[in-house]
Amino acid sequence: MNFFKYIKAVGTGPKSNRDLTKEEIKEAIEAILEKRCESEQAAAFLMLLRVKLESEEELKGCLETFDKYIKRENIPESIELGYSYDGKTKQPYIFPLYGEILKDFFKKYKDLKPFEIVISGDKLQPAKNGITVKEVAKTVSFENNIHFFNRKKYFKELSKLTSLRRKLYMRTIFNTVEKLLNPANSKYAITSAFHRPYVEKYNKLFGNNYENLLIVKGSEGSCEVFNNFKYWIKDKEEIIENP
Repeated sequence: MNFFKYIKAVGTGPKSNRDLTKEEIKEAIEAILEKRCESEQAAAFLMLLRVKLESEEELKGCLETFDKYIKRENIPESIELGYSYDGKTKQPYIFPLYGEILKDFFKKYKDLKPFEIVISGDKLQPAKNGITVKEVAKTVSFENNIHFFNRKKYFKELSKLTSLRRKLYMRTIFNTVEKLLNPANSKYAITSAFHRPYVEKYNKLFGNNYENLLIVKGSEGSCEVFNNFKYWIKDKEEIIENP
């Protein structure tokens, strides 16, 4: 295929660069996932797209392309926790504790409908060298209300790009889109953002996939908090910030 046309669109310089249409970005991402272009071409495209800055349509097109490949299970009464795939370096993960805490909570408040926890993980991705969710899942036994989804199994096409992404050692469009892939058809989701523009970006990108989406300013790009924090939730068309 003529993959060069996508590289040219995003990498000919500030005066000539343009955003790809949704159909173009879907074709490009599909070619990368199916390895129908050279790895050097894929690397160049991902780097140049990042430098240009991805448009809303490009992000949505990437997520829609991912949907074609993801093998989902069905745990609708669950909350998906959207962690970054570059791991944590400063603070421990606390999600292994959630299972028992939730069981005790729902025993106490029997009038509430119980929900479960869904977490996704893979090998370390750029851009830092932290401990990943997958490494924790390999060594810790979870309560039966915590479900870990190994991306190598439910989305092998993206997982197989790990080596290429680590050679780039920079964030790409994948880092943004992969935070909430909804492998269990969860009704609810929590993820994190540090800057307000990303709060709006995540709501536009993921908001329609869940009944409720909560975004927190968490620890190291994760949805875990250890002290005072803020969170955002969308009420109708307005994003409400809560200190």
